[in-house]
Amino acid sequence: MGQSASRPVVGGPMAWPQIGRTSVAGESIRRIVSKGCFCALLIAIVAPTSVRGQQPRAVSRDVSEDSGDSSTELKNDALRRLPLKRLTPAAQQRIMDIADSPTIYRRLPAQAIDCDQDMFLFLTRNPEVMVGIWDLMGITNVDIRRTGPYQLEARDGSGTTCLIDLVYGDPNVHIYVATGSYDGKMVARPIRGSGVFMVTSRYAHGADGRTTVTGTIDCFLQMDSLGADLVARTLSGLIGRSADNNFIETARFMAQVSHASQRNPASMLDVAGRIPQVNDATRANFSKVIQDVAIRAQDRYATLPGR
Repeated sequence: MGQSASRPVVGGPMAWPQIGRTSVAGESIRRIVSKGCFCALLIAIVAPTSVRGQQPRAVSRDVSEDSGDSSTELKNDALRRLPLKRLTPAAQQRIMDIADSPTIYRRLPAQAIDCDQDMFLFLTRNPEVMVGIWDLMGITNVDIRRTGPYQLEARDGSGTTCLIDLVYGDPNVHIYVATGSYDGKMVARPIRGSGVFMVTSRYAHGADGRTTVTGTIDCFLQMDSLGADLVARTLSGLIGRSADNNFIETARFMAQVSHASQRNPASMLDVAGRIPQVNDATRANFSKVIQDVAIRAQDRYATLPGR
């Protein structure tokens, strides 16, 4: 998308560092994306050994959570926090048609990760980059392409097709609206649905210069048929737990991308040059973010006591 991270938006080459079968993504993220899961793709908008054998900095467990919450109280809170006054009437109507009467609502478990702020914002606004990395690693069947500055179309290889629109974005709030259908072997007729996904994030800058990003996603899912609606409500607990796990692992993966960019930018730039499913402008922007992350990390390291 190429926007400044702080500006609101409306509407023998080296392989991936220590790519291994489990080293970067880990088995959990592998299970998520290898299934071509529609939910995994949507959750990716918003995360375990990295280069030189060093892990991304752990964040205290009292910040990150293990499970989400589907309470009416949280749903009402999320509705109040929607930045509707900053949206066009058409966008407001589109969002509220879904969020006012969702089949399923869930706030995913808050996650705190060690991640450069600009990298976090770039990956949030360009989810096709993470899908492209997974494709390069050979662990996903998802096909995704950008059809406009703020729109993506995706197919998961298992019968799901979806259109995803970024309708609003600033450093603390991003709103995606998705419409999709499933026409796979598990159903006799296509199932259609829509979703609103509000990604909220805040940033804490430590004395050492590192940034901790704490975020969550409020998910409003609406099924278009009575039968699908009843099934979804019946399985809401299972769907919710799956979404929780997807979000936790994707957040960790985002932290790894940031960490690898700090520790081994040359290898990450090689990855940026080879990832499929991204256009040239997005590829160039990703490379620029990698370089900026590396420079900030070098500057931070140079100012540490004793250097």
